[in-house]
Amino acid sequence: MFNDIAALEALAKTYLDGLHEGDAGKLGSVFLPTSALTQVVEGKVSITPCATWLERVASRPSPKSQGLERDDHVLSIDVVGPDLAHLKIKCAIPPRYFTDLLSCLKVEGQWQVAQKVFMTETR
Repeated sequence: MFNDIAALEALAKTYLDGLHEGDAGKLGSVFLPTSALTQVVEGKVSITPCATWLERVASRPSPKSQGLERDDHVLSIDVVGPDLAHLKIKCAIPPRYFTDLLSCLKVEGQWQVAQKVFMTETR
């Protein structure tokens, strides 16, 4: 279990570094190719394939390049079983603040994000 927590902490660090740096390759390394991002937009469910999201990340200015300070942290890591875990993460690209729920699967010994469900607040 300790090794799983350490691996999931490393996944979260890679994820948050990738978001801040706008590094689609780094982000893609922690997501399964079949993953998607799900949120509610104007009362309707919106599902974006991970590949589409990664293209958007690569084409926009990164928070780091804009001089934005990092405002991110892991709220919780829950190892549900030997191959299922759940991460709750807070991050920001002001004026947008995100709460991300990452459902992770351990595939061939490596933890990866299978699904991201998130909400955005604008402040």
